[in-house]
Amino acid sequence: MFDGYDSCSEDTSSSSSSEESEEEVAPLPSNLPIIKNNGQVYTYPDGKSGMATCEMCGMVGVRDAFYSKTKRFCSVSCSRSYSSNSKKASILARLQVTGKPPTKKAKVLQKQPLVAKLAAYAQYQATLQNQAKTKAAVSMEGFSWGNYINSNSFIAAPVTCFKHAPMGTCWGDISENVRVEVPNTDCSLPTKVFWIAGIVKLAGYNALLRYEGFENDSGLDFWCNICGSDIHPVGWCAASGKPLVPPRTIQHKYTNWKAFLVKRLTGAKTLPPDFSQKVSESMQYPFKPCMRVEVVDKRHLCRTRVAVVESVIGGRLRLVYEESEDRTDDFWCHMHSPLIHHIGWSRSIGHRFKRSDITKKQDGHFDTPPHLFAKVKEVDQSGEWFKEGMKLEAIDPLNLSTICVATIRKVLADGFLMIGIDGSEAADGSDWFCYHATSPSIFPVGFCEINMIELTPPRGYTKLPFKWFDYLRETGSIAAPVKLFNKDVPNHGFRVGMKLEAVDLMEPRLICVATVTRIIHRLLRIHFDGWEEEYDQWVDCESPDLYPVGWCQLTGYQLQPPASQSSRESQSGSSKQKKKAKSQQYKGHKKMTTLQLKEELIDGEDYNFLQGASDQESNGSASFYIKQEP
Repeated sequence: MFDGYDSCSEDTSSSSSSEESEEEVAPLPSNLPIIKNNGQVYTYPDGKSGMATCEMCGMVGVRDAFYSKTKRFCSVSCSRSYSSNSKKASILARLQVTGKPPTKKAKVLQKQPLVAKLAAYAQYQATLQNQAKTKAAVSMEGFSWGNYINSNSFIAAPVTCFKHAPMGTCWGDISENVRVEVPNTDCSLPTKVFWIAGIVKLAGYNALLRYEGFENDSGLDFWCNICGSDIHPVGWCAASGKPLVPPRTIQHKYTNWKAFLVKRLTGAKTLPPDFSQKVSESMQYPFKPCMRVEVVDKRHLCRTRVAVVESVIGGRLRLVYEESEDRTDDFWCHMHSPLIHHIGWSRSIGHRFKRSDITKKQDGHFDTPPHLFAKVKEVDQSGEWFKEGMKLEAIDPLNLSTICVATIRKVLADGFLMIGIDGSEAADGSDWFCYHATSPSIFPVGFCEINMIELTPPRGYTKLPFKWFDYLRETGSIAAPVKLFNKDVPNHGFRVGMKLEAVDLMEPRLICVATVTRIIHRLLRIHFDGWEEEYDQWVDCESPDLYPVGWCQLTGYQLQPPASQSSRESQSGSSKQKKKAKSQQYKGHKKMTTLQLKEELIDGEDYNFLQGASDQESNGSASFYIKQEP
């Protein structure tokens, strides 16, 4: 095994899936101002509460509906875009827009702030997509996961927390003190040579390595991705005829390096001999370009559309809507996302579907086999089940930092539900969204109170603080039965403070440096480093939109670094005092448009809750739904 340690030999090295078409929106009274967008019609009031103009896109709207304390921007997206273009902003803005902000005629948005944003932002997002090919990537210069973790003593979530990621289910015993063979960079030889190093610290896929022989000297320690092509188990050099040469800095320490290695490596752990093969196999993905799928319509969350896989990176799909002639109208998601389905899914469960203008498949396009999609748990709808009108609590897919009062609007087949956020629904149901009955993104009445999470009440509801008992009585509603909700809590392994890479579901093409800040059973609160809490998102512990540190480097995806101080200051002014009273936070909170429809929904009956635990850092099952007996 060690025969080559002093060798210096040269290295060689559908068709349409539904018959159902969209219903026309009923005519509106002629005395109300209207906006039309993509066939949708929205009406607004007279704006007596005061108007404001977005400094990014020029949109005019109700001031109270604008984002941040300063009311300078109509949405988080505009706030981020402005910060990335500001002269004060750094190169680290997560939503990058190059050049001068797009100009557009001001629109007077007067009623229903959420629906107003849906219309205006859809137009703005289309502009961004048309510029996608010319956008410059956010520079990563100056950011290093290794330096970031070392300088702040951060801890990263282990790879085993991410079952959908490469090596997530076969990581094995890779830990500190495992030895590997790596290129020796402390060498003046003209050929590529190797030496043995030990893992000092693990951070996701990244490992801090120290060459054998340096003992406690960290002077030449270095970070690398353990799944990289230059990392090998001990013995690989001997088997491959590669030279093992000690670093120049310590060459004088021993005269017999072979004996030194035998002594140091006896009983030590190394990588499995087939490690690189497993890495390669775990990065093979069944989805291929030109496959057709049904995916949520990012402009109308209540329906799906046909899209075609344009590219696959690390299991993430860039989908282009089939009707996009210039192929810029796209949507990013993971292949295991609950937002994509096989062709014909919408028709099979009764979900709304936008029929394509394309009458036949384009050459080379083909329907994705149904077995490739994530499976949902089978449910029995024959007994007690969700019903239309039942109340529950749900993560708002248009603002993932909030859990809101919600209502089941329609019960579909196979356990799927259409849900609306109380007080913020369009009259035609165009902003309803689909969750499965087993979705970890829906909760029974009382979940937030038990777990000390702020529940967002219906827009315009004045009886604060919000009380479920009073609200159910006033609306003549019942709560969805507790027993119908998913109460499984896997042994996920996450801890508060762990670092990871997470998709910004408000702009799902972006993956950002992030931190777990709260854990409520299986629910994680994800904070994007350098940004304010308003950008936080509630995500399930098994979400395919979370990745280990080093995933972007491994797959070649662009990682968005933490926002800088100057970027934060330019996007919303002073941010020292972000703690707001419940009513103020709700009043000023701006709904965002994005396409993250987590999984599916559910219904119930009346059940009250007595107690529960929040910020559960222990794993395993937890009984946090308590039925109050009559």
